[in-house]
Amino acid sequence: MGDHFPRILGAHRMAIEVVTKDCTALSDAELAEMADICADGPSKFEAGLLSKQAEAWVLVTMAREGSHLRGFAFCTLERIGGTPCVLIGLASVRRTSKRDTVLRAMMTDQFRRAVLAFPDEDVLVGTRFCSADGFDAYRNLLDIVPRPGHKATGEERAWGRRLAKRFGVENGNYNDRQFTVSGDGSFPLVFDHESSKPDRLDGDVVAFFEEIDVARGDSLVAFGWAMAEDLAKLN
Repeated sequence: MGDHFPRILGAHRMAIEVVTKDCTALSDAELAEMADICADGPSKFEAGLLSKQAEAWVLVTMAREGSHLRGFAFCTLERIGGTPCVLIGLASVRRTSKRDTVLRAMMTDQFRRAVLAFPDEDVLVGTRFCSADGFDAYRNLLDIVPRPGHKATGEERAWGRRLAKRFGVENGNYNDRQFTVSGDGSFPLVFDHESSKPDRLDGDVVAFFEEIDVARGDSLVAFGWAMAEDLAKLN
């Protein structure tokens, strides 16, 4: 199901090329490249775990700068209760000076695939984060939950539970009022990104993570909406 045509951002000399393909097409060499990115970040995930993620997810998005892998995301397009969703599982962006550009390129590819799969529909985008930096991925989304100053509705809390279940979180480990997941002692399978401009992070969003113990494996379930009219501009 992957759209194998590349998306390119940036000047030709330093272009970021993004390709999404079926997880079944991943090679051992590509898994090793992903493990190298994880080794540079806090997760330290190895190829064996990444291989299991390839079995658990349908698609994988990979961003390259020349021959170098700069970011990846396991993901899927599916409907939950009839609602079109882009779900992002384990993902990581290498800590380079262009990491924000890589993140933007990867998310743009997710949005392009969403409009192809779900034309003329609003699409829910959901993932897990372990720091406020990850919210950079949601800059183009609306009605993000959780968000500062907003008390989640019953339906929004229900969405949090649905997503937590989809991400394999056991009921007893999920707090549907705080959208938090209690860990099991291993690094959580989150969308791992470190902002290049941490001073610009919203302090109220940072506060969401005050009780998140990453060493314990805690994380935050978060989602937002990509609106049909905005997605249509990408098609």
